[in-house]
Amino acid sequence: MKRISLFLCLLVAAMCVRSSETAGVKQLAEEFSRPPMSARPGVYWYFMDGNLSQEGMTKDLEAMRRAGIGYVVFLEVNVGVARGPVDFMSDEWLCLFRHAVRECERLDIQMVLGIGPGWTGSGGPWVQGNQSMQHLVASSAQVEGGRHVSVRMEVPRANPPFFGEGAFTPETHRQWQEYYEDVCLLAFPTPSAEGRLQGTQEKALYIRAPFSSQPGVKPYLPAPVMTHDQPIHPAAVQASEVIDLTGLMSPDGHVEWDAPQGTWTLMRFGSRNNGNATRPAPVPGVGMECDKFDREALHAHFSHFTDRLFQTIEPLGKGFGGLKYLHMDSWEMGAQNWTGKFRSEFQRRRGYDPQPFYPVYTGIIVGDSVLSERFLWDVRKTAQELIIENHTKAAGEYAHAHGLQLSIEPYDMNPTADLELAVAADVPMAEFWSEGFGFITTFAAAEGTSAAHLIGQPVVPAEAFTAERDGWRQYPGRMKDQTDWALAAGINRLMYHTFQHQCLPDSMRPGMTMGPYGVHWDRNQTWWPMSDAYHTYVARCQHLLQQGRTVADILYLAPESMPHVFRAPASAYIQTSDVNCDRREYNFDGCPPSLLATARVQDGRIVFPSGASYRVLVMPDYPTATPHYLQQILRLLREGATVVGAPPLNSPSLQDYPRCDRQVAQLVKKIWGKKNETSRRVGRGTLVRYDGPADNLYPPYSHTAQLLQSMHILPDFIDPSGAIRYTHRTAPQGEIYFISNRTSEVQHVTLRFRASGLRPELWIPQTGERRALPQVADDGQQTDIPLRFGPHESFFLVFSAEGSGAPQQNGSNYMEPREALTVTGPWKVTFDSQWGEPTPQTFQELTDWTESDNPLIRYYSGTATYECTFHYAGEPQRAMELDLGRVCNMARVWLNGTLLGTSWNEACGLSLGNALRKGENRLRIDVVNLWQNRLIGDLQPDTERRFTHTTWQHYRAGDALLPSGLLGPVRVMQLVP
Repeated sequence: MKRISLFLCLLVAAMCVRSSETAGVKQLAEEFSRPPMSARPGVYWYFMDGNLSQEGMTKDLEAMRRAGIGYVVFLEVNVGVARGPVDFMSDEWLCLFRHAVRECERLDIQMVLGIGPGWTGSGGPWVQGNQSMQHLVASSAQVEGGRHVSVRMEVPRANPPFFGEGAFTPETHRQWQEYYEDVCLLAFPTPSAEGRLQGTQEKALYIRAPFSSQPGVKPYLPAPVMTHDQPIHPAAVQASEVIDLTGLMSPDGHVEWDAPQGTWTLMRFGSRNNGNATRPAPVPGVGMECDKFDREALHAHFSHFTDRLFQTIEPLGKGFGGLKYLHMDSWEMGAQNWTGKFRSEFQRRRGYDPQPFYPVYTGIIVGDSVLSERFLWDVRKTAQELIIENHTKAAGEYAHAHGLQLSIEPYDMNPTADLELAVAADVPMAEFWSEGFGFITTFAAAEGTSAAHLIGQPVVPAEAFTAERDGWRQYPGRMKDQTDWALAAGINRLMYHTFQHQCLPDSMRPGMTMGPYGVHWDRNQTWWPMSDAYHTYVARCQHLLQQGRTVADILYLAPESMPHVFRAPASAYIQTSDVNCDRREYNFDGCPPSLLATARVQDGRIVFPSGASYRVLVMPDYPTATPHYLQQILRLLREGATVVGAPPLNSPSLQDYPRCDRQVAQLVKKIWGKKNETSRRVGRGTLVRYDGPADNLYPPYSHTAQLLQSMHILPDFIDPSGAIRYTHRTAPQGEIYFISNRTSEVQHVTLRFRASGLRPELWIPQTGERRALPQVADDGQQTDIPLRFGPHESFFLVFSAEGSGAPQQNGSNYMEPREALTVTGPWKVTFDSQWGEPTPQTFQELTDWTESDNPLIRYYSGTATYECTFHYAGEPQRAMELDLGRVCNMARVWLNGTLLGTSWNEACGLSLGNALRKGENRLRIDVVNLWQNRLIGDLQPDTERRFTHTTWQHYRAGDALLPSGLLGPVRVMQLVP
């Protein structure tokens, strides 16, 4: 009886699980067809130094809502536009900000607020020198000892601002010049020979140049020799000989001292501002950046900025829309190496007094080069800890206290390791620039997605399609391939840079710009009314890619290096271009050292509390590691992990030196054993030694892939054509693969997926359709599926226990389009009289507008309506499409009064459904081109009327025009097996 009861319980439980799985897939399918608000993309909503309009805000947000935009990053900057009448943080400005928040609440749009004016960081005119970002600077003098010495030490000079003094207001410039506080006065015997430590501007965190935009910037500082194999430098200062004379110096720098025999160097150390102002901030918001080492300085800044905003907008709405995030954008405020409490914090964290080593900041060797390099590593380590604890995490705690989350872009002049800064956020963010319009920031995509995966954040936003001198040349179709690259890279919330706030009258179009920057993703775009189709495509993709977690087999561990930009091996990507680098058959993430202690090993997998798991841990080819770092490696090995890497030589730190090096040697012996052991068991795990050439610090991808294969771990995805990119997420509903054709050619290919025992379905994000796949080969480990891709076409393969899609016709996975009829016209073409030719035109054939003799057509920018009738003699069938051929640049189509949809990319065949009739058919096509032609036309010397207005000159009269209009051929296509 008990057995029967147990059987019934198990049966009921199984039925409940199956029912839950089925319900989950069904709900997911419904949400795929009609994506929820949370899946929508967003924009950077930029305001230009006082150019704000309440009417414009409402129009902006309502246009976003209609087009399918669900998120805005609110930032006010000062780029390329004259100041407007509304001063930043004035009473009028605060009222307008409250209006923006309330409108976001009304329209269900979530707002992300930058934590300071401009985009770089946190600061303003309220930040005083002692709460600003600081450098330890020094002046020096030499004296002869054996007598009483009287000397006046000069006030040390401030370092020049990295971006120059142009960003300063007169008041900020005065603050920068005048702020100074003494730290100490040190004396030491002048070395007998000149000896300098190289690269201290970087190593001591005086400078960290932007990695993405300035050539030659190191992604990390190469580890120097950390052993005493070389002789001690004769020019070194011994730490024991450094004398503290601080008490002998008067406030004006005058020193009276009975100096011992010999030649002595005196160094006056003090604190100066690091020269970085808020940028590019509205003029009333220009000021010093607050101290990133000091929690009190951050909160003092908040009291002047966000506290006032919260008082203005309280209470916050409880619905979907409104203010939901605080945001730290890309780190562009330079490096910092000092704060008022630095010495005491350093002693507490590193276990020794840094003061005798202060001359190393200036390049003077103390002890020897080994000790000096170790000291500078300790300075950078302390700086990283202070930034993360007292700035990043403090900002997160502040956000949480107000019911908000904190998002962070963890680069670009970041003096810490990027991954360490990223994992301190609630929502790590990535960034990428438009292909051909700026910098290459593929590394930022890997950093943001890796951090999100490790901490269990299902949403990975990205500042998307940032551009310089785009000139309105981009549009959804041109951006389709890069959109799919971003989705496959792990990004699942595109935040387009930028939606420029349009405060000017609607007649003044294209209107406001952010100088030469941005992809012009705003309501004044010619094609904005048709952008909803693209946004719906993106939302469908993003919703599926926010389910579950990403599947990755390889975990690349970053070294203990500050600063550090994580870059996976170049060989881990399919290098089709420098911009759109796609992942290979085994996916990967990067891991900061701080998270390694949270990982455990389960069934051979390295598993984090978030659920992220990996089959193999790959160590960097880096000559230094602390004992703690290696202890975590040893622990994971003993628990059963597989680890690849070469042994380090010693510790990078002066902390507990030289004992720390002996500990490293002991741990290396336990982990790597003898030098000739290429693979060895360590506890329940396996250590694979790799001493070959490194690829961005790591073994080449092929080495790790071969190891995985030897472990009987099959590739996650195999594409024999090399044309299809992918990413894979595992979710309660099943296995979700995103696949995309990276080429402009039609592809017929059989793809192999590491999924089996489940029913695969084709989910089509462009239309929301779902199809069962009759042609499937499942061998119990992998599944082979033949598919057809149009140019840059993309799909999802959803593997679940029970499908929900309609089966494909004729037992085939796909249909081929074949021409049934060409629509030849003639075409009645009507232009918008406000922007061009007022009289409808007749086109006997489809031609480029720029070839017209009529300047009102040749230079036309906007929407034109094409109308014609055509005769269809056959019997209409459901499996038919309308192919518009070449469209410059987007089109919306009606057949016999039925809306067929929007054509926004090359793969946009529009299903005819029941709209096609036997006999006469009425076809209407609204075609929209880009702004370039009209802007160039308005510059022609013989132009009779200027149509456009913009705040930045993007073109010249002689610039080439862009092809425009419907170029066809327009064809009715029959879909056949």
